[in-house]
Parts: sequence; structure tokens; C-alpha cells
Amino acid sequence: MTGDTLGSQTVSLKLYQLSLQAREHPDRVFSTLHHLIDVDFLREAYNRMNKNAAAGVDKVTAEEYAVNLEGNLEALYCRYKEGSYKAPPVRRIWIEKEDKSQRPIGIPAFEDKILQRAVAMLLNAIYEVDFYDFSYGFREKRGAHDALLSLRNSCYKVKASSIIDADVSKFFDKMPHDEIRNILRKRVNDGKIIRFIGKWLNAGVMDHCQVHYPDCGSPQGGVISPLIANIFLHEVLDKWFVNEAQPRLGKRSFMVRFADDFVIGCEEEDDAKRLMAVLPKRFAKYGLTIHPDKSKMVRFKQTSKFSEKCGNGTFDFLGFTHYWARSRNGNWVIKRKTMASRHRRALRNLFLYCRNNKHEPVIVQYKDLCAKLHGLYNYYGIRGNYRLLWMLYQEVRGFWKRWLGRRSRDGYVSWEKFAVFLDVWKLPRPRITKQV
Repeated sequence: MTGDTLGSQTVSLKLYQLSLQAREHPDRVFSTLHHLIDVDFLREAYNRMNKNAAAGVDKVTAEEYAVNLEGNLEALYCRYKEGSYKAPPVRRIWIEKEDKSQRPIGIPAFEDKILQRAVAMLLNAIYEVDFYDFSYGFREKRGAHDALLSLRNSCYKVKASSIIDADVSKFFDKMPHDEIRNILRKRVNDGKIIRFIGKWLNAGVMDHCQVHYPDCGSPQGGVISPLIANIFLHEVLDKWFVNEAQPRLGKRSFMVRFADDFVIGCEEEDDAKRLMAVLPKRFAKYGLTIHPDKSKMVRFKQTSKFSEKCGNGTFDFLGFTHYWARSRNGNWVIKRKTMASRHRRALRNLFLYCRNNKHEPVIVQYKDLCAKLHGLYNYYGIRGNYRLLWMLYQEVRGFWKRWLGRRSRDGYVSWEKFAVFLDVWKLPRPRITKQV
């Protein structure tokens, strides 16, 4: 047995014992955790890292860090143990959202990611026991498709007539640091762990060579940020909904949450109205706001067999629009299709790729387009969404034909000639990849 394997088993045993203690003592406050992190623990955190991620402000890549891995881990552990570790600023990049606005993404330095991962492993062993089953974001063996399946089944089970589709305004940017610490101390009151989390929250953000120090928020893209978000919302939303809101409702209800995106369904419309009125007050108590324009309550009820025009609404969740429609057997079922904004964004990205890479070798373009299409099929390939995927496939063929044609003398390729080309370079056809 190699040293790495033995160290990994030791770390797994530590995490298992910690999880067992958290399960057996749900009210226990853990005050001594930091001693569990040693060089073996940091090595296991390194092994769990994504080695292909972008570099941070220090421009050190995983490959460069691995050249002297043991020495680097020893030095990192010494600084952690002595408390002299200084969290470097997070490198900020911007990505475009569906509404054309920009979303900030933070990229920590690679060494910082290792230490964040180690602390996240400790916290996750405790909080994974506490989290509710309707929480799906950034948790092991849970994903977006599991949340979609749960949402669909819950609507049937509860016979939901109203849906609350809520949006928290700039959640990751506006989480108050004091509230984060207060919530953590209710379950983990290890001073050293709390101080390190404080260092990451206050590390600063480097944007266009200038460092800013926000007084609130946790950078999206950080290793520990998703876990902090889940812990924060578990206290602010999940526990409140289960222990305070649900018992006061007249009839059945449910919630499905994926990170800061959540949907609440109610059997009775009056219950949904009461929740819709109290949600902004609940979040305001913790320094957050419910977006007034993006949050809504919609009527979402199975349409009568004899009255199909009753004004049912639709709602969006995790990239899909949910709506009632008839199945092939004539029964009313909940169907999902790609959100219009996501569909347009995918088409735009594929169009720009074909235009900007038209002079690349055909084999390069072919491999890239296949990879992009497979990625879209793997996520959006659910039952009931085949038609939109087929439309996407047809559009991509048109984009490729148009821009490859610019390479010819005439600047145009006929469909007959392009069909012969596609017999050799066959783009993958749409397929249903998820039975959810």
C-alpha cells in the first residue's frame, strides 16, 4: 500500500468519524476541528482539485505546483499551523448573463484552493448531515437533473396549484460577512477555522490590476463559496420553511432549491400568497433582497379536461421552462423545454464559433462542434425537449454551411454539396440523455 493510499484512507476515516458525530449529536457545536488538517489532509484536498482550472493572481498552474508538491504542501501546512497564511486576492473575470448583464466570477490562487478545499471537506462532513433532501446544489451525488425530477414529482404529489418562482438579488455578492460568521458559529465554533474563512471573505478582488475589498459577499468561483452559500441558505431559508412556514400553511407544500435558485409549490393559492408576502421580510432580516421583477407567483394547475383555456402560467428553473401540456395519450402532464433565453444564447455562441473559426482545419471545427453539441444534449436532453434540440441541430448545420462556404471561391456552398460533406463529417444528432 502506497503512502498516498494510506493517507487517503486516514483522511476518509477522519471525515467519516466527524460525519458520524454530527449525525449522532445534531445539536452539538464543534469547537475543535482545525487539528484534523495535516499534510495528508492537504494532499487529499490537492487530489480532489480540478487540475485544469484557470490560474489565480499568482499565475501558478496545477502542473507547476506539482513539480515540488510535497515541499509546497509542507510549507502550506506550516503557514496554516502557525496562522501566518495570508489569503491572496481573487482574480475576477466577467461572464455574460441571459439578460446581457455581467456576472463576476472569482478565481483563487491554486494554493489557496487547496486550503479552501481542505476546510470545505471538514465543514461538509458536518453540514451534509444537516442539509435537507430538497437541497441539490453543490452536493455530492446530487445535480441539476435530480432537482428537476424532484420538482416534477413534487408538483404531482402535492397537486400544486401555485408556484413561487423567487430570485435573490446578487446573492453571492451581498451575503453579509457578520451573518455568515454568526450562522457558522451555531454549528462550528472553531476560532481558527472561522478566522480562515474570514481571511477568504476579506481577501479582496483583483479586477483590471486594481484590488478592491468588498465588505460583503463571497466570490462566485471560490472553492468554499458554494458550501458557505448552502450553509447560509440552510439557515435563512430551508430551516425556516420546514420549521416555521410549512406548519402554518393550510395545505401541502414543497420546496426545491439548487444553490440560490429555489421554487416553492403550494396546493392552495392562499398559502402561496402568504409565503410570497413574507419571503422578502425573511431575507431582509439577513441583509438580502428578493428581486421584485424576477420573482413571481404563477398559477400552475392541471387543466380541466373540458376547459383547456384557463390561463395557466409557466415558470423557469435551472434552464428549463415548465408548463402543462397533453401527452401522446391525451393525459395532462408537466413538460419542460429549454428556456428561450438559453436557447438563443446557445445558438449565438455556436454561430460566433463557426464565424470566428471558419479558417481553422475542418477536423478541428468538427471536433469542437461535436463537443459543444454533446454538452448541450447531455444537459438539455430530457423527455419532452427533443423538438428544440432538433431545431438547434438544424441551425448549427446552417451556420457551419454558411461560414465554410466563405472559404470557397464563390463564397457559397449549395445544400447538395454540403450534404455530401456531412456524410463524412456527421454532426451528432439530438438524443434524450436524461429520463427525468
